[in-house]
Amino acid sequence: MIDFWKRFSRNRSAVFGLAILLTVLFVASIASLIYPEDPFRLAGKPLSGPGLNGFLLGSDSLGRDVASGIAHGAKTSLLIGLIATLAAVFIGIIFGAFSGYYGGRIDDLLMRVTEIFQTIPSFVFAILLVAIMKPSIESIVIAITVVSWPGVARLVRAEFLSLKNREFVQACHTLGMSDLRIMLREILPNCLSPIIVIGSLMVATAILIESGLAFLGLGDPNIMSWGFQIGAGRTMLRSAWWVCTFPGIAILITVLAINLVGEGLNDALNPRLRERQ
Repeated sequence: MIDFWKRFSRNRSAVFGLAILLTVLFVASIASLIYPEDPFRLAGKPLSGPGLNGFLLGSDSLGRDVASGIAHGAKTSLLIGLIATLAAVFIGIIFGAFSGYYGGRIDDLLMRVTEIFQTIPSFVFAILLVAIMKPSIESIVIAITVVSWPGVARLVRAEFLSLKNREFVQACHTLGMSDLRIMLREILPNCLSPIIVIGSLMVATAILIESGLAFLGLGDPNIMSWGFQIGAGRTMLRSAWWVCTFPGIAILITVLAINLVGEGLNDALNPRLRERQ
């Protein structure tokens, strides 16, 4: 762990991104303490500018506190991004592991299924799925999961293809270990590094997809999120710029921080880069 942190800390951008991400997580965790009231509550005069009428970041057209929405929306966006990424990684590992390990017809079948999902534009597919199921947190998570797992499956397949013929795997076959045990205990731990890196980047992508869906009115109308705030203020961008600007900045900063952390994880976990350092 100490060696990992030393390698990670060499990348100052990654450390900076981690600091920002921890700040966002902290704000999300204490949102109910900072703003105990419902973020949908009509708190005062509509379209008050930042710093006016007791609103730190202004209010929207209905008098809702923008700062309260950002704090509570952070929890929603991060939770959706994390759950959807974990689900997509889980599905991708199953498809990629069986495809890469067994090869042959199983590989052909699983990869053809993967390619079918990859041929459809991700965001359009997500819109279609949410529209069919009805806008809700559950449908958004399912939609993001469905459009995200193929990339993980291809990565895991490539890793399994390169590792399944190594000496330590052949030794496991000689000892009579089952295929499932070899995949879970011997091969999978050796390809966790790239999975962790791609997973961290997928969280950022999931946040962007959720924000886009909410912007188009396909988010859960009962849950506050950054995309919902931007969508609610898009018609008054010229007269009340703060309604869209501050949630947009929150998305920008969070996605940038996650990408920087993902880059740092790649530097710290990639064995090729490790040898050069």
